[in-house]
Amino acid sequence: MKSVVTTVVAAADQGARFPSSSDLESVQGSLQRAAARMEAADKLAGNYDAVAQEAVDAIYSKYPNGQGRDMDAGTQKEKCKRDIVHYLRLINYSLVVGGTGPIDEWGVSGAREVYKALSIGTDTYVAGLSALRSRGCAPRDLSAQALVEYNGLLSYLINSMS
Repeated sequence: MKSVVTTVVAAADQGARFPSSSDLESVQGSLQRAAARMEAADKLAGNYDAVAQEAVDAIYSKYPNGQGRDMDAGTQKEKCKRDIVHYLRLINYSLVVGGTGPIDEWGVSGAREVYKALSIGTDTYVAGLSALRSRGCAPRDLSAQALVEYNGLLSYLINSMS
């Protein structure tokens, strides 16, 4: 799984060099934000079901009939929530490792093609994830820095799906 540390080490190794000062500053910055990322990961892990349900509610508020084909509304919502939980898990993993590797490897690669084959627009997921991004509040939900880390990964995923 890619993280700031593995990325820096791999780049230095590929260049047959030691990590540069800027490489080390990047790692240091990641380590300094680690406590905030762990706070966000812990809070998300403890509330993923409620968070996913908020995203599904936002999706079905914008798309009342959903976008699944040949499925009843209940099945559509269940599958939608399953997918949102999957994306939240990837965000959680990314918070833990301090990089976008889990999202890149397991969430973005091929997702468009899968949704296209199922006749589901990624805009539905973007709507739900965007609602989660705009809903978060510091200090009610997370500390300011933890919210920055969480929202940064939500934005990364949203931009990847857009």
